[in-house]
Amino acid sequence: MNSELAFAISSFSLAEAHCRSSEARTALIAAQDRLQSFAHVHRSLQMPDYSTRIDVTAYLLKLCQAICHSKLESQGIQLSLSFCPLRMSSARCWYLGMIVFEFITNAARHVFNRGPGQIRFELFHGSLAECRIADNGTSDADIRPGTGLKIVGGARPQSARYDRRASGSQGTRSVLIFP
Repeated sequence: MNSELAFAISSFSLAEAHCRSSEARTALIAAQDRLQSFAHVHRSLQMPDYSTRIDVTAYLLKLCQAICHSKLESQGIQLSLSFCPLRMSSARCWYLGMIVFEFITNAARHVFNRGPGQIRFELFHGSLAECRIADNGTSDADIRPGTGLKIVGGARPQSARYDRRASGSQGTRSVLIFP
């Protein structure tokens, strides 16, 4: 966990310990829990320490669980997962994790700002690997690429193809195909 998050969490803990109002204590505890969730996502996004081939499924499952706890559950958004076994270098797995994080949080932020919904994440492979993230939200027609999609562009491998389609009331689908 980075030092800023650790400092913020300990500051809330100290404030909560000295607080006399039960209402304020409840708010401080909720803020601490939220920061702990963000810290868990941060830890999940860190590049694995080793430089060997790793299990992508285990890495992405841990990341998706952290995202669900920190962002999706409180908004009533369900995340369904479908993975097939896949191994790749820890660096490539980390890049994929950054892309998945952006796709899922973009769907939560931009598509479900009006209420609950569902995001579906699939990862499968044949001669190429394919990562699909689709939602059932209502997207605005005038969504412009923001900082998150710049991160996706920078993180994706040179030989990868990326496609994003917004379908108005049918939701949005993002697909990344890579060797």
